[in-house]
Amino acid sequence: MVWTGAGGRTELTADAIGRLTPLARVKAILGGSAGNLVEWYDWFAYAAFSLYFAKAFFPKGDQTAQLLQTAAVFAVGFLARPVGAWLMGVYADRAGRKAALMLSVLLMCAGSLIVAVVPGYRVIGAAAPAILTAARLLQGLSVGGEYGASATYMSEMAGKARRGFWSSFQFVTLIGGQLTALSVLIVLQATLSKGDLEAWGWRIPFAIGAVLAVVVFWIQNGLEETGSFRIEQARGGSGSSFAGLMSGHPREVAMVFVLSAAGGLAFYCFTTYMQKFLTNTAHFSKAAATQITAASLVIYLLVIPLFGWLGDVVGRRVLLVAAFGLGALTTWPIMTGIARATDPGVALALVCAAIVILAGYSAVNAVVKAELFPTPVRALGVALPYALGNAAFGGTAEYVALAFKQAGRESGFYLYVSAVMAAACLVALFMRDTQRHSLIRED
Repeated sequence: MVWTGAGGRTELTADAIGRLTPLARVKAILGGSAGNLVEWYDWFAYAAFSLYFAKAFFPKGDQTAQLLQTAAVFAVGFLARPVGAWLMGVYADRAGRKAALMLSVLLMCAGSLIVAVVPGYRVIGAAAPAILTAARLLQGLSVGGEYGASATYMSEMAGKARRGFWSSFQFVTLIGGQLTALSVLIVLQATLSKGDLEAWGWRIPFAIGAVLAVVVFWIQNGLEETGSFRIEQARGGSGSSFAGLMSGHPREVAMVFVLSAAGGLAFYCFTTYMQKFLTNTAHFSKAAATQITAASLVIYLLVIPLFGWLGDVVGRRVLLVAAFGLGALTTWPIMTGIARATDPGVALALVCAAIVILAGYSAVNAVVKAELFPTPVRALGVALPYALGNAAFGGTAEYVALAFKQAGRESGFYLYVSAVMAAACLVALFMRDTQRHSLIRED
């Protein structure tokens, strides 16, 4: 219904907004998650193809020096993510979730298109790596903002009864983007020579990403805005700010930071770093390590919706406590077992065990964070502490792991991961179950 609030202001209620039909809900979830898939495809495409384009932008030095310079540009993009989370979170709370999703995918489109067409060092000199860095900054801002906007949009559109299940597709599409980038790499390796890949073939995945971003922008333009934001907008909400978030919700911000730090650290440990761990420590071939990693990601993608559904049945907190508690207890034996494994099947089983445990967090991480905050600051509250936690712990996971290995104390990294997951388990244990105390009031 529509009613007149204080000061004679007309306000919307949930009844006036109306319930989504099942078809409209599915359309909203697919549209909201499509951008996430493209965002993460573009993000991982840079890492997957850096071996081939490093020489084009950094011709001086040996291959290791070239890769280090491309890795530095990758790190710059990672550092831009908290800035993107802050700016886009505020924008999503003030202009709308849909508007933030569309702006985010446009930024990623621009970044990918620039990488696809920018001339190399031989043509424009030092401007080439400078432009590459600028493009990566755009992508970092985009990915940083996408998480909060998509997590908020999908959680608000999912509906109370199946909110955990539907919102889990945000992480499904994150893994899907990583697998898509890996698949494009495999296809191009099979169809192009190494020379062609280094000369021009590496531009293809970025061109694909730019085209996909345009398609997703068109899809998202036809989406509905969430009822939660429309009601808040009708009430004349002033929107979010960093000061308002920190003064009004410091406890929730701290909880999201710790949960994101542990989840991000474990994710990068058992996915992106695992491929190097399998070759560098367990001494599997690069081909075997790639196959094990890809197979485990497929399993990860398949089990996440199951845990999302389970979160609707038993509650979110149970899954978080189980995921981080079991993760803290099993990381040492799993990593030690992988390090000693000689059979790829055994290594795959151990990686999958870690992935399935982590899926308990991954499936509900978006909805838990969204349910902790009220509508006016929800997108910023979800995005900013997540990005900071990931930058501090997820983004440094590989560096910390290799530092322990170089010092001859590789098992110290296992303890490090376990300790951070134990801290997150304690946070989850003492937090309220957001399923029963959700601040998303609208169905």
